[in-house]
Amino acid sequence: MTDYFEFLDAWNELLGHKTPVHHQKIMEFLVNVLDQPPRRGLLTAFRHSGKSTVVGIFAAATLYMRPQTRIMILSAESVLASRMVTHVRHILENHPMCTHMVPEVKKEWGTHKITINRPIGIREPSVICQGIHGNITGARADLIICDDVEVPNTSNTAAKRSALRERLRELDFILGPGGAMIYIGTPHTMDTIYRTDDIKEDGTDIVPSL
Repeated sequence: MTDYFEFLDAWNELLGHKTPVHHQKIMEFLVNVLDQPPRRGLLTAFRHSGKSTVVGIFAAATLYMRPQTRIMILSAESVLASRMVTHVRHILENHPMCTHMVPEVKKEWGTHKITINRPIGIREPSVICQGIHGNITGARADLIICDDVEVPNTSNTAAKRSALRERLRELDFILGPGGAMIYIGTPHTMDTIYRTDDIKEDGTDIVPSL
């Protein structure tokens, strides 16, 4: 946990400001989800709270400490997911603790996928993104980040919400053993996928609420 806070503080120091207390709490929550069963978490916060910013720092810090990690980022549309990849890439390129992670030959270093310097033999990129209804067949990940998969375009009818929940069921087949899944978002409907009133005490029903 300490290493994640150090990584967060070092990034904020580079930007010229101190880490807000609620960002520390968000980071603590994310690390707990990553390491503690059932390894499922739902992060909701007020708009412009910086939750996606902290999640990007968390993803970069995870790669720093666990370079073999495969991260998949899903959003309502691929262009939204690519913003998170770009954010993670920017951190890796500029964070003082990450200089050794950026490859000299950047074969996979774009807006949709990046691969850091890491142990050989790992097929998937370090970070890859996709729209929630894009082609993820055959993909594998150790950490799945669902960043705003529920937006008006994916949830404004019962049929769309049903299709979204069905799609989210498939993520369990992508996640590797011991993997973690984190949802970040804001409810857009009364019948939101982020409903928590039926969550079991062990957290097994955390998103999608099926």
